[in-house]
Amino acid sequence: MPHFKLTLSYDGTPYHGWQVQPDLSTVQGCLAHAIAEVTGENVLPQGSGRTDAGVHALGQVASFSLAVRIPVANLHRALNRVLPPSIRVLTTEEVDASFHARHSSRGKIYEYRLFERRRHGGPLLAGRLPERACSPFLAPWVWDCRWPLDLAAMESGATPLIGTQDFSSFAAGDLDKGQRLADDDSDPGESGPNPIKTIHSIALARTEELLTFRIHGSGFLHHMVRNIVGTLVEIGRGALTPERMTGILTARDRSAAGPTAPAKGLFLAEVIYPPHPIFEHMRLDRTSLEASGMESRGMDIVAEHEEVAR
Repeated sequence: MPHFKLTLSYDGTPYHGWQVQPDLSTVQGCLAHAIAEVTGENVLPQGSGRTDAGVHALGQVASFSLAVRIPVANLHRALNRVLPPSIRVLTTEEVDASFHARHSSRGKIYEYRLFERRRHGGPLLAGRLPERACSPFLAPWVWDCRWPLDLAAMESGATPLIGTQDFSSFAAGDLDKGQRLADDDSDPGESGPNPIKTIHSIALARTEELLTFRIHGSGFLHHMVRNIVGTLVEIGRGALTPERMTGILTARDRSAAGPTAPAKGLFLAEVIYPPHPIFEHMRLDRTSLEASGMESRGMDIVAEHEEVAR
């Protein structure tokens, strides 16, 4: 029985998230329909995570098995012919039957894209920062943010988030309890999803058009990335100080953090599976630190990565 791994890119705007839902258009549902049309088999492809309504993917991963063997190149070509233009299969691989898109994953990288109408520190016009217009060819996939944002303050505010800790303050709040756990990578137990997660890195990058947040973690709670971004924006615009972030974490209370950033700016960028170059880089980083006699919190994160990779 052949087993396949697909890497997908999709525009989440027209979909009610990844997971199949009755009478609603979802990415998983469209993919299952395409597989059935191409192969005649009814299978439900398993995704690496359940992206929420309106959330996009640059590198979502799905896995499934078929009863009949089909050449990889033929399957790849046929799926892209029948899928809607908003969903593309980037790569198709035949893999070992033990591979599972979600359970084999060792982490994910999310990107959040934000357009700054007013650039912090930019030249003044009549004593004010001039307002830029977001291109209509960009607007559907970014947060069109009206505030000027202090990049250094946001980077400082992001620092306490690195490491393994309780991220309850950044999980979906009471208003979301009726919704499915769309972004949650946890296996919920009797008391619900495990709020203990590891954030390995948060990087902010500013270009002429965009401010991009890139967050690499072991897993994410529902709305966790969007709530982190919303809180960092509050810091960037001066509504919160960077020093508040530690208190927000320790509060373990959603009301302590900032608002939820809009779904349309969020992209699942990459799903990490071993072997992956990132694990080798971590071993090299740890060797360098040990050689120099340095001790840091980063070494604990590296060590955890190595343990997970095993």
